[in-house]
Amino acid sequence: MMSWTSLQSLPTDIFRVPPASERLSFDTYTFLAYILPPYLAYHVVALLVILPGTRILRIALWPLIAFLAFRAAVYVDFTGGNPQRTFLNLVFALTMFSFVMRMLEWTLQKDPLKRHLRPAGSSPSVLMDALDLSTNMRGVGWNWSKSLRFPPDERPTSRLWFVLYVILSAWFHSFISGVLHLTVQSFSPETFTVLNGGTIFDPTLPPLIRYIRSTILSILVAFGIYTVMQLNYDIATLFGVTVLRQDPAQWPPVFDKPWKTDSLRDFWGYRWHQLFRRTFVVIGGWPLGSLFGHVGYVLGTFLGSGIFHNIVVVMINQNVEWWCMVLSFGMMAVGIVLEQTFTRLTGRQVGGWLGRVWTMAWLLVWGSMMVDGFARAGMFASSDVSNTAAPAKGVVEYYVPAFDRWLRACAS
Repeated sequence: MMSWTSLQSLPTDIFRVPPASERLSFDTYTFLAYILPPYLAYHVVALLVILPGTRILRIALWPLIAFLAFRAAVYVDFTGGNPQRTFLNLVFALTMFSFVMRMLEWTLQKDPLKRHLRPAGSSPSVLMDALDLSTNMRGVGWNWSKSLRFPPDERPTSRLWFVLYVILSAWFHSFISGVLHLTVQSFSPETFTVLNGGTIFDPTLPPLIRYIRSTILSILVAFGIYTVMQLNYDIATLFGVTVLRQDPAQWPPVFDKPWKTDSLRDFWGYRWHQLFRRTFVVIGGWPLGSLFGHVGYVLGTFLGSGIFHNIVVVMINQNVEWWCMVLSFGMMAVGIVLEQTFTRLTGRQVGGWLGRVWTMAWLLVWGSMMVDGFARAGMFASSDVSNTAAPAKGVVEYYVPAFDRWLRACAS
């Protein structure tokens, strides 16, 4: 019989993130007992939300499925005993979190979702529609994404050349992401290659050199995130087009040259990837928007993003402050509200070269705080599983430390 002390600690025990020593290694048992149930349930709910008369059932199922997803996220260990592969646990946890948020949206949906874009020559199929919905993060071809603007597609229209283009894009971004990862590590091997992590703001340097160095690191990490996201999207595109026989039109570009942005609204609302936009809106945009209007919607959406990215940090290192991600993304919302206030007062949109300077300055100031959170969590210590940067390893490991020494020499 459970003691009173055990009952008191039950809520904390249920929702705690266990240390690596208590996690269960990924094997056939954990796959069947922990991973498969939330995956199957996710696809079942995707099927239910396109069928009429299923809302009560969806509402009844959501708490159980959410618990199954949480249990899988915190108890299954994919590292195989290698701490540098902690990022695998992170990716899985974020997947489960996205599942839960998407299913929450589907649970609240009153009317069945409708699909209006299918592969050429295919017949309508409820099962295939459910499969597409469950893997379609931006809602391409669905009625719930009508307000979303997709980047122009300059890739080949021929299916064969499209596939070859995506393969080359995956190879290119895989190599570049590996080089950028190695470059960041080479700036400070004693800090960025260990799981304890460390700050990008080196306190031994004077302020000017310290912030020049942290800015360089932040830019490298930003491009690293861009290349990794593009690589993953290329792989998913290949799978969808070649294995699932989807139409290339169902996989529009995921980025639109984010370095060309001239406003925060343009950057976050269009040029940066929109894969988790709906998740952030569900977490914070709708709740705060219903209370405080448009400003609440913007602030809530970015706070939702901050919560999402805070999960990234906590899954790697539970000692990093919770507020770093929430504050950083919250300030992005403040920047967008400032842009909208400027437009209302002046009648002009933020843009041009002044808009570009403003946007990059705001992104770097608050983006550096995000990157610092990732660095202190030990994220940069993750190993490059594919070893894609091997051809450039010698060059990077020679010139990057030399450049860092030169920076430090400038401070003396």
